[in-house]
Amino acid sequence: MSLKLKVYIMEVKKKLLDIVREKIRFKHYSISTEKTYIHWIKCYIFFHNKKHPIEMGKFEIEQYLTNLAVESKVSPTTQNQAFSAILFLYKEVLGVDMSKWNIQALRAQERKHIPVVLTKEEIMKILGAINKDYSLLVHLMYGCGLRMNEVLSLRIKDIDFGFDKIYIWDSKSLKDRTIPLPLKLKQQLLSQVEIVTQVHLQDLKDGYGTVFIPYSLEKKYPNSKSETKWQFLFPMNKVSKDPRSDTVRRHHVHPKTLGRNIKVASQKVNLNKRVTSHIFRHSYATHLLQAGIDLRSIQELLGHKSVETTMIYTHVVSEMNKAKVMSPLDF
Repeated sequence: MSLKLKVYIMEVKKKLLDIVREKIRFKHYSISTEKTYIHWIKCYIFFHNKKHPIEMGKFEIEQYLTNLAVESKVSPTTQNQAFSAILFLYKEVLGVDMSKWNIQALRAQERKHIPVVLTKEEIMKILGAINKDYSLLVHLMYGCGLRMNEVLSLRIKDIDFGFDKIYIWDSKSLKDRTIPLPLKLKQQLLSQVEIVTQVHLQDLKDGYGTVFIPYSLEKKYPNSKSETKWQFLFPMNKVSKDPRSDTVRRHHVHPKTLGRNIKVASQKVNLNKRVTSHIFRHSYATHLLQAGIDLRSIQELLGHKSVETTMIYTHVVSEMNKAKVMSPLDF
C-alpha cells in the first residue's frame, strides 16, 4: 500500500470518528458513552484492516462479534456494548437500516451472578470509616439505593425538603422516579446545600459559577447554568475545564475518586468482601426485602424496567436463609 493511500485512509477514518462524536453529543450521550463507542468502533475498523464500515455489512459484523466471544472471551455485557456501538455507527451515522440483517454472531456465554451484599453491621462499619468528605455521598447511596452516577448527578433542586423526597432524573432506565429522603440525613443535606451555595457565590465572584446543563435544557433555560439550584450537590474541590466545551466550571465529584475512597474504607475495617459502589445498592434492596417490602415497590425504588431484574434479590435472601440451615454435624 502506497504512503499516499495510507494517509487517505487515516483521514477518512478520522473524519468518520469526528462525525460519530458529533452525533453522540447531538444526542446528549454521556462522555463515558462517547469514549466507549469510539473505542469499539475503532476496534471494529482495525479488526477488518481499516476497511471503511460503509463497505462492510452483516458478515463483517458477525465475524467481529464472534471473534470477541470466541477468541477474546469477553463477557456478554462487553459484547453487547460493542454491538451497541456498531449499531449506533450504522443507524445514526451511516444511515444504514440493520433491522433486516438479523445478526447471528456467537454470543458470549452469560452467567447469572448473585450479587454480593453487606450486612447492616458491615454497612455501618464502612460508613464509619469513610472519609468525611464523602460520608454523606455513601450514606445516600445506601439509604436510597442509588447508582453511583445517580448520586453524583444530584443537583440542589433535586432534594425536596418539604415533602422529604429525592428526584432522580434521566436514570439508566430512562424513567424518572422519586425516592423517600432518609430523615436521618435531612439535617446533613441542608448543611450540604448551604456549603454548595457559599461555594457557588464565591465561584461567581471569581468569574466562574456555571455548571454543565444538558443542551436541550440549557437552550430552554439559558440562565440555569449560573443558578444555585442547578449546582451539583456534591461538587469537586476545584474548578476544571470541561473536556467537550473547554469551559472552566465546577463539576461533580469524579467517580474514580469516590470509588477509591470506598475501597480504602472497606480495607480499613478489614472486610473480606469485594466492596464496590454498587454493593450499597444491592444491600439496600436486600435489606428492604428482608424487612417485608414487596418486590414491586422495590422495583420502582430502584428504577428497574422489569421486575425480573429485581427478582435477583429474592435469590439473595433465599441463599441467606439456606445459611441458617444447620449442618447435621451441628445437631
